[in-house]
Order: sequence, then structure tokens, then C-alpha cells
Amino acid sequence: MRFWVVKRSTIIVTLAAAIVLALAMTAVYYTGAASIYNNVSPKKVPIYSVETDEKVVALTFDAAWGADKTEGLLKTIEEKDARATFFLVSFWADKYRDVLKTLAASDRIEIGTHSATHPYMSKLSKDRMELELTTSRELIESITGRKVDLFRPPYGDYSDGLLNVCKSLGLYAIQWDVDSLDWKGLSKEQITSRIVGSAKNGSIILMHNDGEHTLEALPSIIDGLRAKGFTFKTVGELIYRDNYTIDHTGRQIRS
Repeated sequence: MRFWVVKRSTIIVTLAAAIVLALAMTAVYYTGAASIYNNVSPKKVPIYSVETDEKVVALTFDAAWGADKTEGLLKTIEEKDARATFFLVSFWADKYRDVLKTLAASDRIEIGTHSATHPYMSKLSKDRMELELTTSRELIESITGRKVDLFRPPYGDYSDGLLNVCKSLGLYAIQWDVDSLDWKGLSKEQITSRIVGSAKNGSIILMHNDGEHTLEALPSIIDGLRAKGFTFKTVGELIYRDNYTIDHTGRQIRS
């Protein structure tokens, strides 16, 4: 019988090497898992704002339910010499066709889609996502005669799959970096303070056409932003159409 004699120093070195290897493999595993979990790929993030030296912002309104304040919003936008983008759910567009035609007749208003039925898009199959986007876009285009290439996901809910579908359909997915929270019933002063106090160059501002105090707040919002030196563009005028990247915060940056 043969016995092997192993030096103590050899055992220590071998154990140390094994520990280092195990730690390295663990780090690789968790780094990869974190990358997947956090969805850090800049190609998989919608546009929340735009990097620009210009003092410009985009006012946006989501329309899914009522319409009684919509023409008042339009009147204020026109009287205040501003511009805005409306994102419409197609059942809203179908129900309020005359209001939509009035919006589309204004050269200060841009129209985008907000889906067909206002679902959580990330929960849908690829085919259902495509159906939501294509049917809503086609309906809006048939009523307005305008091309639609902007989409705002309902509830701000998105996934890699949704963004891939948007890209295949030629739609830019648009979020926001300034939230008015007007749907919570905030007062005119609270809404104005949130927007004017948070806006920065290239901000996209979220409001709703049926917010309880949104119409009441809009004149002071426009005046307050203008007093800080901001001008107004539609989202389509604000974003870059090519040669850009999107960082992990959703800020679109010119390449």
C-alpha cells in the first residue's frame, strides 16, 4: 500500500484557489441575474425625456374616459400659443369622433395611440400586443387623416416584448419624467407646482384630459413654465428619430 504525503502549504494554496473560483462563479451568476432582473439594456427602455440644451418641454394628455374638458384644453393651448400631444385609447377615439376631429384640425396638436382597450400590455401575447397597436393606430388615422407613430403604454406598463413589437411597427414608445398626478384630484395649485417645479430641458409632462382640475391648472402651468424660459414642442418634434441612445433612466441622447 502506498501513502501520499501532501504538504500543508499545498493544501492551503489549493483551498484558497477553490474559494476564489467559487466566489468568481457566484459573482458571475448574480451579476447576470441582476442584469436580467433589472432590464438594464438601453435598447429596452421607452423614451422618458430627451437630452437637449434647448429649454423646451412637451405637454402630453392621455385620453381614455371622459371628453368634456378636452376642447377647453385645446382652446387654452391655442390661446397660450403652446403645443401638446394627446395619446388616445381607440374606444375613446371612436366614441368621441367629433372631438378627435377638432383636435386633429389644430396645427398645435399631435395625436398618438394609447392602445385599443387600455390593458396592461406586458401581460399580453405578442399577437395581442400587435392587435392593440395596429387597430388603435388604424382607427385614429382613419378619423384624423394623420399618421400615428407615437405610443404611450397604459399605466406606464411595458416589457422587452412590447418594445420589440413597437419597433417592428415603427412606433416610438413614450413615457414621462414629470407626473402631474392630476388623476388623484390634486388642486390647481398642487398640479401647477408639481409640473413647474420638476420640469427640465427635454421633459415630457404627463397629464390627463379628464383630470378634475387639469383644465383649471393648464393656464398657470403654461405661464409658469414660460416664466422659467421654457418653450413647447409636441413629443414628435422633441424626440430624436434616429442616431440616438436611451440611457437606463429613459433619457434619449443624440449619438
